[in-house]
Parts: sequence; structure tokens; C-alpha cells
Amino acid sequence: MKNNIREIDILCVGEVLIDFIGHQAGVLINNTRDYHRYLGGSPANVAMNSARLGLKSVMVATVGDDGFGEYIFDRLRGVGVNTNHIKTINNKSTSVIFVSKTDSTPDFIPFRKADSYILENQISPELLSKTNIYHTTCFALSKDPAQTTILKKAKEAFNLGCKLSIDVNYAKKLWSSQEEALQIIKSYCKFNPLVKISEDDMLRLFEQELPHEDIFNFFHSEGVDTVCLTLGSKGVKLSQKGIGVIQLPAIKIDVVQDATGAGDAFWSGFLFAYIKEKPIEKCLEVALQLAALKLQNVGRLPDNINVLSKLL
Repeated sequence: MKNNIREIDILCVGEVLIDFIGHQAGVLINNTRDYHRYLGGSPANVAMNSARLGLKSVMVATVGDDGFGEYIFDRLRGVGVNTNHIKTINNKSTSVIFVSKTDSTPDFIPFRKADSYILENQISPELLSKTNIYHTTCFALSKDPAQTTILKKAKEAFNLGCKLSIDVNYAKKLWSSQEEALQIIKSYCKFNPLVKISEDDMLRLFEQELPHEDIFNFFHSEGVDTVCLTLGSKGVKLSQKGIGVIQLPAIKIDVVQDATGAGDAFWSGFLFAYIKEKPIEKCLEVALQLAALKLQNVGRLPDNINVLSKLL
């Protein structure tokens, strides 16, 4: 699993953007008056969390030549993420998303410009040959040229011995059609990625509530060995092809402060333990602890997440 020559623990490819998270809790965007600025984008969250856990993480993304772009560079570098493969373009502004503040899946409005302009020359074969895990998201795959780049480089990464990973964070408003989304997800699944999905994602993707077994079988039949289904306050189920299902409860929390980024925190914890070659159940335990920590904090995770390193 871990190859010592691979000095990059995780290569996160996809959207880095500015989240404006509503200040009023529990209301939709139409009733939100004020917003606070946070660095956002699922792969960026994973890259930052990973760096703060002591992993070597590299971000591949594109931002605008503007103040938001500068803020993104400062924030990523501030926690030790390698930003050498983030491109700045001057004809598109940095992407921005307005998000409602909620203890469940948030409502959002995207203003997408620079984030989808990820090009092949940002990901060299040399970079991939040094990478342990190649991670992306459904959001990043929803728009060209990033879509074409990520799929092409996923194949290269797979052939070079990287372990692939994807957060299937499907949202209808980002895609031209559900059919296209399914086709692209299936294309990525051919490379046997570690898959993270939530019940909400699946409801949006299949437009119906499916039994968990059907969700697992869908991914297993497309070539995926390990599928992690997050169930919010009900915890998590993980299915390993031919081995069976593990289920763990969520860690009890008195007051949920902010659910934005909780899935990214969960997956960061999972990949961290996976890179450390821990058993799958241990990966889930660390993931649940990091998610619980996130739910108790608005915006990013607190500074002391490196305490998790001691849990391994």
C-alpha cells in the first residue's frame, strides 16, 4: 500500500474556492443576511487537513489573479500544503460559493469561474510517480477542462501505482445531466478508487432512496473494492467487495456548530490512517473522530488536530 519512494502522501486535484458561509443558523440562503469568508472546496479541505495531520500534501487547482486567489495561496501555504501546482489565470476570477449555515447538508449557490480550468500540464508523470494517493471529487469532475484532465491523469496515476480516491459529492446544479455524471463517475471507478459517498449524495445522484446494499453493489460492479457510505448522525457503513460490511456509530455531539466540511474532515481522517497502513476499522474510527471535531467548529478544524496522530 505504502511505497517509501512516494514522498507525496496525497495529491488533491480539484476545486479550491471561497466559501461565504451564512452567519444565521438554520435558515436558507434567501433568509441569510450576513456571510463570513472561509477557504473552501472539498479537495482543498482534504489537502489542508492532511498537511495539518503531518502528511505531505500537494494541491492541484486553478484560481483567478485576484485577492481571493492570493488569500487561497496564503491559507494553503500557511498550513504547509505544497501550492506549486496551483495555477493563476487572469481572465477568470476565483470561484465563489455562498453556503447556508446548517447542521445538515447545506444549501449553496455556486459562482464558478477559474476552478474548472485545470490543465494537463499541471500534473506531470513525475509528480504522479511520487504520489501515494490521487484524490478528487465529483464537483471537480463536473466541468471541462478539469473533467478531461482529471480522468486522463487518473488513468496515468493508476498505471503508475497510485491509489485513487474520490468523494462522490454529486450536486445536480453542477452537472449538465445526471446521465453525464453517472458516466463520468463510472469512468473514474474503473481505476478502483477508495470511494466516499453520503446518503444525501446518493439520494441526489439516483433521485430515489436506495437500500445501502444497492449503493454498495453499484460501485462494486463498476470495479470499486472499498466503498464508504456516511450516514450523518447514524455513523458510517463501509463495504469491502467480497469481504462484507463494517458499521460504526457516529460520535455523540451535544451541539452541532457547522456541518460544512464535516465530510471532508471524515475523509481526511480516513485517508490519513489508510496512508499509515492501519486496518480499515481503525481508518473509520479516526475518520469519525475528525468529523466530530469539525462539527463542533465553524469554518476550519481547530489547530490541535495533530492530537489524532497520537491515536495511531
